[in-house]
Amino acid sequence: MTTPSGVFVTGTDTGVGKTVVSACLVRAWHADYWKPAQTGIATETADTPVVAMLSGAAAGRMHPPRHIFAQPLSVEAAAAAEGTRVALSDFALPRTPRPLVVEGAGGVLVPIASGVLMVDLMRLLGLPVVLVARTTLGTINHTLLSLEALRLRGISILGVVLVGLPNPGNAEAIARHGAARILAQVPPLSPLCVASVAAASASFPSWQVATA
Repeated sequence: MTTPSGVFVTGTDTGVGKTVVSACLVRAWHADYWKPAQTGIATETADTPVVAMLSGAAAGRMHPPRHIFAQPLSVEAAAAAEGTRVALSDFALPRTPRPLVVEGAGGVLVPIASGVLMVDLMRLLGLPVVLVARTTLGTINHTLLSLEALRLRGISILGVVLVGLPNPGNAEAIARHGAARILAQVPPLSPLCVASVAAASASFPSWQVATA
């Protein structure tokens, strides 16, 4: 088996905790980070500086987004609001000797362009997926649907990370019905800071173990 050069972090929906999980992965794996397309900078801080701060990673391990848009919308809609378009050909993986954590925008089927979804970018980049899901009610359905959508398109799944208060029943159901490994479970982090991310990242498997 060829060891992949990184992972693509996606979520069951927006705001599920992808950025916190990405920071944990960067910390746990001494990895680089790349957000291919960033939206919503008019209303919130961009994800790249947040991951840099939370993970404690050096600036040289943060690769700038290919596209940045102001509105908190899908990539397709945010680009249209600024009179521009995004194409799959815009994107290529940054080169790095370290593992690369790539964070998507929104969930698996969020539109990037006309006829192009986030899952198409995953396929283009060729990295296995880490799916981030909540632990709360409804997560089983959302997570199983996302896993099914990925598998129907031939996307390799490294595992699921659950974010929130521990819920062993939901974790077991997702692992069993979704035939997916639970890579880690991240509790609510308060305060959300370098120390709490470092503590949470200690529960993640090493890069070598995760990709074995």
